[in-house]
Amino acid sequence: MNVPLFPLNSIVLPRGRIPLQLFEPRYIDMLTRCLKEDRGFVVVLLRDGAETGRTASYYDIGTYVRIIDFQQLDNGLLGITVEGTAKVSVVRSWQQDDGLNVGDVEVLLNEADSDVPERFNELPSVLRALFKHPVVRDLDMDVDYQDARDVGWRLTELLPLDKQEKQRLVELQDPLERLSRLQELLEALEQG
Repeated sequence: MNVPLFPLNSIVLPRGRIPLQLFEPRYIDMLTRCLKEDRGFVVVLLRDGAETGRTASYYDIGTYVRIIDFQQLDNGLLGITVEGTAKVSVVRSWQQDDGLNVGDVEVLLNEADSDVPERFNELPSVLRALFKHPVVRDLDMDVDYQDARDVGWRLTELLPLDKQEKQRLVELQDPLERLSRLQELLEALEQG
């Protein structure tokens, strides 16, 4: 599947949502094409470079997203909200003449369905607390607090972790391994 790539300093995972502001012509054109062709694009985490720069390196595991809302913002920029549908691997990528990154991607296998084990019962509580924040609440996401994938994905998106750590969590395919790592990270955060 050949799709536009959108390098960001943020991540989004399946069933997660993220608001974006578009102002660069390459991304306005991408949005127009995506809406016209009823298709999405892939959000990848920046490794080096700036979101607005022409030269940036990014990780090759990201998330295919669909546009679920768009509107003109008070600041004159175009605001969109996207929702993740599947994790993907960027097999090959290149930059078009207009500066838009595009790539051939493969959809990764779905992670195993699993309930949150008792030993991780603190994690859904942390997630519930994060969902009380107005910015998160405004994204209007559905969360299954019993589903290990959902809890791990949302915590990976929302916790204040460095981007290399977030990417490691994104790349994990085992939801219980992700919860275990998140629990270790939370304990480290609590200890300062």
